Amino acid sequence: MEVDILAIGVHPDDVEISAAGTLLAHIAMGKTAGIVDLTRGELGTRGTAQTRDAEAAEAAKILGVSFRKNLEMADGFFTNDETHVRKVIQVLRLHKPTIVLCNAIADRHPDHGRAAALINDACFLSGLIKIETAYNGQVQQAHRPKAVYHYTQDRYIKPDFLVDISAHVKTKEAALRAYKTQFYNPNSDEPGTYISSPEFFASIFNRNAEFGRQIGVAFAEPFTSYKIIGVKNLFNLL
Repeated sequence: MEVDILAIGVHPDDVEISAAGTLLAHIAMGKTAGIVDLTRGELGTRGTAQTRDAEAAEAAKILGVSFRKNLEMADGFFTNDETHVRKVIQVLRLHKPTIVLCNAIADRHPDHGRAAALINDACFLSGLIKIETAYNGQVQQAHRPKAVYHYTQDRYIKPDFLVDISAHVKTKEAALRAYKTQFYNPNSDEPGTYISSPEFFASIFNRNAEFGRQIGVAFAEPFTSYKIIGVKNLFNLL
């Protein structure tokens, strides 16, 4: 299935935290979107890989994406090498996204920046016809997304642009709450973590509100781009 936007995260819940509103906004415009998780988040302190699988599936239903798949790379230990790049290239050539959204270029969690580099490299190399890949025995055609945008995660990174998500904040919150083992749950008896406090959950939307204020809307999600962004119409920047 081809999609307009492919959102990639190294851990299930990365996309929901940082780009769920953007996916919802574009799906509401009639665009198609899918999610790919690189790992199952199996090193997470709370929950298990199996509970994370179920939570990710529930969040995908709430978001209304066309599909969600997991490449089952090793959480914490994947590398930006040929084997891993080829896995991402296969997905890019299969779904042929116009736009890819992916992890922050640098962040508190070392997996995030490493995933950003891996995905960025794969998006470029996927366009080279001399790199041969196959999926289910079928030779794939080269495909390079027109744009790769990196969402912001824990650390502040000055954004290159902001996406208005004001109409979709409640659905974003519902998708995040699907991760019952990861975020704040007063009934949980699992160890506390950096992301399991009520303050962390609130900070997601506080940040969206702060970015929204900067463009005169209620909530917005920030993105960065290595590529300089151009427009044909100045009014598209309003």
